Amino acid sequence: MLRKFRGIPRETYLGFLLAGFGMIAVWAAIRPLDRQAWALENALVACVLALLFLTYRKLPLSRFSYGFIFVFLCLHEVGSHYTYEKVPIDVLGRALGWERNNYDRLVHFAYGLLLAYPIREVVLRVGDLKGFWGYFLPMDVTMSTSMLFELLEWGVAVVFGGSAGAAYLGVQGDVWDAHKDMVLASLGAAIAMGATAAINARFQRDFTREWIQSLRIKKRRPLGEEELARQMTR
Repeated sequence: MLRKFRGIPRETYLGFLLAGFGMIAVWAAIRPLDRQAWALENALVACVLALLFLTYRKLPLSRFSYGFIFVFLCLHEVGSHYTYEKVPIDVLGRALGWERNNYDRLVHFAYGLLLAYPIREVVLRVGDLKGFWGYFLPMDVTMSTSMLFELLEWGVAVVFGGSAGAAYLGVQGDVWDAHKDMVLASLGAAIAMGATAAINARFQRDFTREWIQSLRIKKRRPLGEEELARQMTR
């Protein structure tokens, strides 16, 4: 199955993803519940797509990574169409006993679960990380960007105010909303990296040795003021 997946030409695969996302995006743009909130939500989507296009030649990602990004962006488009607090998931909510619309929580969890792997792919290929750090840093980046997004939401809500700001922020009366969102994104990232580590432990022959090597001290001399003094005396 994996061989068949790898056998799909990259351009064909990406063409299908782009066409599928285009259809979802067009649907989301037709009569959204709050046009201003839709525009605010899609500003970030435009930035992500521009970044993917600009880096495609020098840093093409795996089909797995592009697929994960595609699923996450589609989930986000649904939220942008209805606004996150009004996505019609009433049946699911009643089945799980929710007192609020938790679609936003699901997407924050999906952020960690789906995007930690693409982030891992980038940091491994750019930073040449090994072992433990190749799993910890992607999770850390996912957690920190989740925090930055919560700050961005707060800033947008303050600047725009009104219904658009409230819809974009989407706290639904929960004063701990931002904290719960960050916890869910972190949990999703931890699951993704745990699953990735488990798969690699099964198939990567030097997995244990690489982990041990990555945690060994490479330079025993202190840095800080001692390193600065060494630099000044060269």
